[in-house]
Amino acid sequence: MRGNDKVNIMKLDILAIGSHPDDVELSCSGTIAKEVDRGKKVGILDLTRGEMGTRGTAETRDKEAKEAAKILGVSVRENLEFSDAFFENNTAHKLEIIKILRKYRPEIVLCNAVDDRHIDHGKGAKLVSDACFLSGLRKIETIVDRESQEAWRPKHVYHYIQWKNLKPDVVVDISGYMDKKMESVLAYRSQFYDQDSKEPETPISSSNFLDSINYRARDLGRLINTEHAEGFTVERYPAVDSIFDLI
Repeated sequence: MRGNDKVNIMKLDILAIGSHPDDVELSCSGTIAKEVDRGKKVGILDLTRGEMGTRGTAETRDKEAKEAAKILGVSVRENLEFSDAFFENNTAHKLEIIKILRKYRPEIVLCNAVDDRHIDHGKGAKLVSDACFLSGLRKIETIVDRESQEAWRPKHVYHYIQWKNLKPDVVVDISGYMDKKMESVLAYRSQFYDQDSKEPETPISSSNFLDSINYRARDLGRLINTEHAEGFTVERYPAVDSIFDLI
């Protein structure tokens, strides 16, 4: 497992999980930046190092992920080093995610889109969702550093939106945080538009793709009468204490 050198036992408010480094930045980094600014403890977990990506290397992605985490101000970032493109929703993979969930005990988990162009996204969404449920079962035993972990189930699992324009169930106002979002995205220099790059072109390396991050956020913002927003799908109905909590 790649992560901080120190054993980190902090409790997180939010754990954002992505199949690849840059999934989180592209899809929910505005939400993350906003909550960090409000004093929430947020962490990021990457399932793979993105080693099967057409551009860059695993080592490149490691450095870029570290820089993006610093930009967003997250408390911790770890990588489970699952096999990019070939990880499976099996017992071994679920147990590794359960260990992380029980270690950081997040209230909210943000994870991949339930349906998307890249097969790892939908696969990762189901894997993480299953692990979130199973992590709450006491009879599933996990041991880290020779200590048994206590069961923990996040209160909410929200799936961010990626390539496909899925209809969101929840929309978060990120007005004022779009610049920070784009800064974190552009930390992945190997992956996105660079007119001087000699790397092969990919679906996400065009200038149009970079523009799409902004115009999607602006369109979601328009729909809720704000400047920018990010959307999420949910597994159960979102609820509010008072109808006046809605903006």
